[in-house]
Amino acid sequence: MITRRELAAAAGGFMAVGATDVAGAQSAKRVMSMEGQAAMEIFRNGSRASRQGAADYFTGQVRVDTLMQAPAPSRVSAAYVTFEPGARTAWHTHPLGQTLIVTAGLGWVQRDGGPIEEIRAGDVVWFPPGLKHWHGSTPTTAMTHIAITEGLEGKVADWMEKVSNEQYRRS
Repeated sequence: MITRRELAAAAGGFMAVGATDVAGAQSAKRVMSMEGQAAMEIFRNGSRASRQGAADYFTGQVRVDTLMQAPAPSRVSAAYVTFEPGARTAWHTHPLGQTLIVTAGLGWVQRDGGPIEEIRAGDVVWFPPGLKHWHGSTPTTAMTHIAITEGLEGKVADWMEKVSNEQYRRS
């Protein structure tokens, strides 16, 4: 019979170690190398608290669930963002761009100077670096998306003025 240590050595020197939160429930599972270097983490569903979208950056009810923030040297972060009907971001840009993956509902996106575009579950939206835009739900339907961004010198977005009710109304 092969021991766990022998199996780990044969697999390139990796073995699994469970990480436990303060309450004692397993919230993340770390896979460590034999040398003690972190190689992988699994964050369990519900192990991170939901938060309201900041009033300075959002209009309406918005819930943000952080999915991941990769440690340096990576710059990638991702969040699961739910916009209740009528909710939206303020105008903003991203220094390295942003990808949205719509997972539920019906929403709108708009780039500065362009028309409001409808987005729905299954759609993927790419905003290039520096493109001024906003995104959110329609007035009558909630929308959820995964937002993926990269930070540049610790910054993932440059927030600007809020989208006015007149701008938000679809013509």
